[in-house]
Amino acid sequence: MKLFEYVKRRNGVPIGNAKSLQYNLQRSIGAKNFSTFWNFWNPIFGYYLGVNVFKPLKRIFPTTISLILTFIFCGMIHDFVTILFRDDLSLFFSVWFLFMGITVVVTKYINYDLSEKKWIYRAITNVLIIGFCLLITILLNGFVKF
Repeated sequence: MKLFEYVKRRNGVPIGNAKSLQYNLQRSIGAKNFSTFWNFWNPIFGYYLGVNVFKPLKRIFPTTISLILTFIFCGMIHDFVTILFRDDLSLFFSVWFLFMGITVVVTKYINYDLSEKKWIYRAITNVLIIGFCLLITILLNGFVKF
């Protein structure tokens, strides 16, 4: 699948469409579960992570391990950008994304589905999950500087 096809599938509109950001936010934040949130969030970045990181890792590791490693890699990219601006080594995003990757695996395993709930309930739940993973990372960072 090509990038433009992937983005259209995820957003419902092609790359560059005036409603692309709006549709992306509505679909991702209001997703039926945390795994689906990540399917919709940032489709361009997700496409390249899927093709260049997740799929090659799946040839070596089980899907769940590949998914968690992909999340860690994504966090490392975020860390690299912050290192460039702060000139200070930090693995904060790598740890945060590790927790979000684990959460995706766990929520897929327990098969939690909020599709019957209103959009606002799904949105609050997804944002709370992200916030909870962030809170754990902040608390751990207070004990172990990364």
